[in-house]
Amino acid sequence: MKQPAKASLMCVLMAGALCCAAATAGETGAAAAPATAAAPATAAAPADDSAAQAIAPELKTLDGILSALYGTISGAAGAPRDWERLRSLFAHDGRMVVHGANKNGEVTTRVLSVSEYISRVTPVFAKEGFYESELARSTDTFGQIAHVFSTYESRRAPDEAKPFQRGMNSIQLVNDGQRWWIQSLVWQAETEKYPLPERYLKGKH
Repeated sequence: MKQPAKASLMCVLMAGALCCAAATAGETGAAAAPATAAAPATAAAPADDSAAQAIAPELKTLDGILSALYGTISGAAGAPRDWERLRSLFAHDGRMVVHGANKNGEVTTRVLSVSEYISRVTPVFAKEGFYESELARSTDTFGQIAHVFSTYESRRAPDEAKPFQRGMNSIQLVNDGQRWWIQSLVWQAETEKYPLPERYLKGKH
């Protein structure tokens, strides 16, 4: 599947720049992103008691937290995103990981904190509309952990007939007895070499 001529969000995140420069294999976002305070490696719990007493209903179900995830990053060009809402979906040490080939065809992995992700996509969202929606979902749970394969479609406008990109979000979540937290989110865009399997294109199971 060919990508559009303009820089895609995937390129921005892989390269750490709007020009889609080649990323170094194995390099983490902490090394290449603008300096940010390191997130403490603590348990996935609210920072204070007041937060614990005001758990949004959307965080208590997998449907709710995934809907919030897609809804938070989507919007028109220049439209402000609710970044505090996005942060609230993730555990304190949660990570967002983009995996795939750069412009040279090298497979690389970029690991980002939520703050680093926000720093990278904010300039893109200021200039371009970005709407990501869930096409299908496959879920496995055990006890208080869950893994979700969430097939996504990306568009520049909500009424575009054809997405400019599709791919897979691999989302690991934990439940503290009160709500779900995203512990990590790894995604890879669909390509001609790696098309999405048919079983991940329909329904929720």
